Amino acid sequence: MAALFAMLGIVITARNAIGLLMPYLKDDLGWSYGLVSAAGAAMLTTMAVIAPVAGMMLDRHGPRAVYAIGMALAALALGLTALMSEPWQLVLCYGLVGGIGFAAISPSLVSTTVAAYFDRRLGLATGIATSGSTAGQIALMPLLALLIGLFGWRSSLWIAAAAVVVTAVAVNLLIGRREAEAARPRPDRRARRGFLAVFRELARRPIFWLLAGGFAICGFTTAGVVKIHLIPYAVACGFPVLEGATAYGVLSAFSLAGLIGFGHLSDRFHRPTLLASIYFMRGLTFLILMQISGSTPLLFAFAVLFGSFDYATFPIVAGLVASHMGRHIMGFTMGLIFAAHSLGGAAGSFLGGYLFELFARYDWVWIVSLILAFLAAFLSILIRDSRGPGPALATAGA
Repeated sequence: MAALFAMLGIVITARNAIGLLMPYLKDDLGWSYGLVSAAGAAMLTTMAVIAPVAGMMLDRHGPRAVYAIGMALAALALGLTALMSEPWQLVLCYGLVGGIGFAAISPSLVSTTVAAYFDRRLGLATGIATSGSTAGQIALMPLLALLIGLFGWRSSLWIAAAAVVVTAVAVNLLIGRREAEAARPRPDRRARRGFLAVFRELARRPIFWLLAGGFAICGFTTAGVVKIHLIPYAVACGFPVLEGATAYGVLSAFSLAGLIGFGHLSDRFHRPTLLASIYFMRGLTFLILMQISGSTPLLFAFAVLFGSFDYATFPIVAGLVASHMGRHIMGFTMGLIFAAHSLGGAAGSFLGGYLFELFARYDWVWIVSLILAFLAAFLSILIRDSRGPGPALATAGA
């Protein structure tokens, strides 16, 4: 659990660093927010393509190899990005190479590994393990902003790449071969079927589309608009970069609490209702975000409230997948659902940059996000809950 926690902390911080880099790339290289947002969208699109493949590899070969490859590519992407001088290099290094690596190191796949160890209190266990994705950013995003201020963005990316390499070695040792074997699902004929065969069966399940649709919107409102555009938006509202990064760190701190708290609640209460409430409350926070200009208290109030509902969806969705679709193909299923999340994030990243360049303000991005979050709440409340063991895909009902 500690290894998974640490791995998510460093890699998710590196993945979301593009929002922090935006003002510096604009000043140093003259690149617009729209251009950098397009590179972020390319990264998230690449993640969407790779996530189901990484999930199937996890189902078949266990976590050790998948995580090692992912962290190696993430470190390579950061090192290459530090050397770039042309926009296409940002798309290639960060968007393509980074997207492949980041797809293998995601809360969705980590939740699959956790599900191999836990039957009881799965929601709480998933919340603790995946909270590394937020815990790392509490200190690391402000620290990265400080390093950029002291040494410049290129040197800071080299430091981040080195940190990923060190973490990769530690994760490889902590997971170890015996644990990797334990975490590998038992051989199952259904898990050995081809990509299309399993997808066709999933596609017949209403819950798959309800979860995927909600998670696409989840990606739009988190990975797409807030994680990439919060710091540039704060700068546009007159806040220093470091203050925006600090607010991001506060957001991550409350994401940690939300992950664990809602993970615990998902073991005790009706999960679709919890999921719908998260999306609904997340939508309301965008009303605060539209009012932060010139108000530090409102900036941090948004960080606290949005953070509480940020990553809270992961343990609930993981629990629903485990109980409705089964653990034998959970990696592949979570990979597909995470692909929807990444595509939503790509749309949010691109739209945020496009609308900012068009109107020189972010208001319409937040309005669209609010409406979509309410739609995700509606989709979630349509899900039927089940607490039984993961059924075969041929079972009827959502």
